[in-house]
Amino acid sequence: MTSRIDAKSRRYVAQRAGNVCEYCLIAEKDSFFRHQIEHIISLKHGGSSEPGNLAFSCVFCNSNKGSDIGSVVESRGELVRFFNPRIDRWSEHFRLDGGMIVALTDIGTVTVKILKFNADERVMEREVLISRSLYPNENAVELIREH
Repeated sequence: MTSRIDAKSRRYVAQRAGNVCEYCLIAEKDSFFRHQIEHIISLKHGGSSEPGNLAFSCVFCNSNKGSDIGSVVESRGELVRFFNPRIDRWSEHFRLDGGMIVALTDIGTVTVKILKFNADERVMEREVLISRSLYPNENAVELIREH
């Protein structure tokens, strides 16, 4: 297994996602940093670099997630996996409330918490994009509807 993602795979993953972070829905063109290819199940947990295990991710979602694959729901002390853009429907786990991303499920709860969707600066970024009618863009709306 290799963590190196070739240019062809990167293009495929980016196009599949409509050039939008598959977690927080920020478009790459509206981000200061180039988006990254993220392993949904990290290599150290047995994941692969095959397209079915890759997601298009903004720098912030990818760096906050790291190699984690889940977290504990604090209210119950139960381990829950993160949102998986290959098998989960975004709108079943999250909803947008202005610049906030609100969790609807335990999967959404741990994903929001660990990926820090609602950190002040991230909410502010989304609010600025909303004020300019750039968030969520049409590709992000498609990701919300998929599956």
